[in-house]
Amino acid sequence: MKLTHRNAVWVMVAATLLWSIAGVVTRHLEAARSFELTFWRSAFNALALVVLLSWLRGPAVLWASLRDGGRPLWISGVCWAVMFTAFMVALTLTTVANVLVTMAIGPLLTALGARIALGHRLAARTWWAIALAGAGIGWMYGHEFAAGDPRLLLGTLVALAVPVAAAVNWTLLQHLKGHDDPPDMLSAVLVGALLSAAVTLPLAWPLSASLHDIGLLATLGVFQLAIPCLMAVAVARVLSGPEISLLGLLEVMFGVLWAWLGAGESPGPAVLAGGALVLAALVGNEVLAWRQLPRVQKA
Repeated sequence: MKLTHRNAVWVMVAATLLWSIAGVVTRHLEAARSFELTFWRSAFNALALVVLLSWLRGPAVLWASLRDGGRPLWISGVCWAVMFTAFMVALTLTTVANVLVTMAIGPLLTALGARIALGHRLAARTWWAIALAGAGIGWMYGHEFAAGDPRLLLGTLVALAVPVAAAVNWTLLQHLKGHDDPPDMLSAVLVGALLSAAVTLPLAWPLSASLHDIGLLATLGVFQLAIPCLMAVAVARVLSGPEISLLGLLEVMFGVLWAWLGAGESPGPAVLAGGALVLAALVGNEVLAWRQLPRVQKA
């Protein structure tokens, strides 16, 4: 099924909603800590992806795509592994809001990557949206660092790996979109999950998660990673890299809200004010993009 631009936007919004539950769910774990969180989440993610991709593509096609994907598949897989691992480790070091705000520089990095690596000319509205979102992020960022907590700094630096890897990944997907016979990049998400689980298992040993923790991490692996990541790769065939990254900023809004309502991590005035600017940038960019599309593509 070929998605229209409008439908692709809604699919991406749904993906960000699913992504955003990680912070609040993590705050309700009993015993699992640091790398063990990443191992269990990535392991259940990989298991879910094997089932989903085998159902969507068939087992033979899935394993053929892994065998024949070549360098692009593995580069994308490493990017997914970095995102999966750095995100969960950062959540154990600092607040949900700090991690999500740091990740929100992704659109700027993606736009710069597309401009430098692919020579893409970005619409003026996209640059203005990035600038406005950056201002909101900077406002939140400065106030969060004022606390001077060293764990805050470490958590922020670890979280910074997520938007860097995401920018590389979205730029690669944009590059492949112009090829006559691009590889099936859905399988790259599975590669990332397997790499993340393999790397973090030795660091997480001995495992200490309770059955309660494993249940929550299994929920994250399936519904917060496997399903929305496949949705995001699917919409990358329709939306541009900068558009995907801008829509991905909704994870900041949703994630901070869930952490506030479900875990008592109340965001300060700076987070709320900066978040409002980010949301305004998203809405403005997508409304302008939709109005500029031919009528047939809006259906």
